[in-house]
Amino acid sequence: MSLIVGVPKEIKDNENRVAITPDGVFELAHHGHSVLIQAGAGEGSRFADAEFVEAGATIVPTAADVFAGADLIVKVKEPIPAEYGLFKEGQQLFTYLHLAADEQQTRFLLERKIDAIGYEVVQTADGRLPLLAPMSEVAGRMAVQAAAHHLESPRGGAGILLGGVPGTPAAKVTIIGGGVAGTEAAKIALGMRAITRVLDLNPARLAYLADFTGGRLDLVVPNRIRTAQYVAESDVVIGAVLVPGAKTPKVVTREMIASMRPGSVVVDIAIDQGGCFETSRPTTHANPTYVEEGVIHYCVANIPGAVARTSTLALTASTLPYLVQVADKGIRGAAKANPALYAGLSTLGGQLVSAPVGEAHGIDVVDPQGLRINS
Repeated sequence: MSLIVGVPKEIKDNENRVAITPDGVFELAHHGHSVLIQAGAGEGSRFADAEFVEAGATIVPTAADVFAGADLIVKVKEPIPAEYGLFKEGQQLFTYLHLAADEQQTRFLLERKIDAIGYEVVQTADGRLPLLAPMSEVAGRMAVQAAAHHLESPRGGAGILLGGVPGTPAAKVTIIGGGVAGTEAAKIALGMRAITRVLDLNPARLAYLADFTGGRLDLVVPNRIRTAQYVAESDVVIGAVLVPGAKTPKVVTREMIASMRPGSVVVDIAIDQGGCFETSRPTTHANPTYVEEGVIHYCVANIPGAVARTSTLALTASTLPYLVQVADKGIRGAAKANPALYAGLSTLGGQLVSAPVGEAHGIDVVDPQGLRINS
């Protein structure tokens, strides 16, 4: 099976990643596939058009040319309304989707009968999310950098240095969620000498964090009262809650946010899936923050896009083996052959096949008959 793979330029605010590297183009060409790339798609990640051409891609002038010529669209971020009209009915899509937090996109994919797999819900038998993990690592590390920056007085923050200096107290950083993003945030916060605590419902995860940090973290199984206490005394709260494929629960209330010191900072890494603070709403790199209840909120929905080269290299290293399978067999064939890709199925031929998304939006969900993998 030979497909034409299309890679448009990302158009979300300050989204400088690209869905494929020249190495990836070469690999797809080796498998007999053609690749169409929009002119300038790689510039934000410092990949020139000439590098893609040398690897075997065809450069086309516009996104419309990419969508018109491709069987399979490969992106980094979910389609936004400006791109909806470019899709052909029945086209295939492989990208981050985050549908549980985006009813408009969900209904568009169904109406256009798009076959789609979401990177963020591709899941291996051991529960790993291999295509989400690299961007969670980047987002977790950057969350602490962003918090430290916005704590500074010129940014309206409380004027606190995360690690303090001898004779002054360090900042208190609370991280809610001890998964990949939360773990990376904890590493950076500890490295910056902040007083760092992690809240997670899984005692085994807390035991793992205790082992690798040598007991330097304050580790807590949260309940509502404990969460409220920790939030109130924190200078920084980082939300790193993840329920794969589902809308994120609101674990921090407005009342908890209001209890924080004015000029404190909260960073909601979970904003792609709806956010885990009651006061969260998506922001952009151009306008990354707003103030609610005297607290600075950083809720950028594509945090890794700020370090585009690093993020593109990390993301495509993980996605390429799966992309080759999707190109070789098509979305339906690849999902039938690989349980991890089956787990990532979102929409097929106008039908929703993701139960968490159906629950979030009140849309009927069907079983993708004929694709179920016998385990």
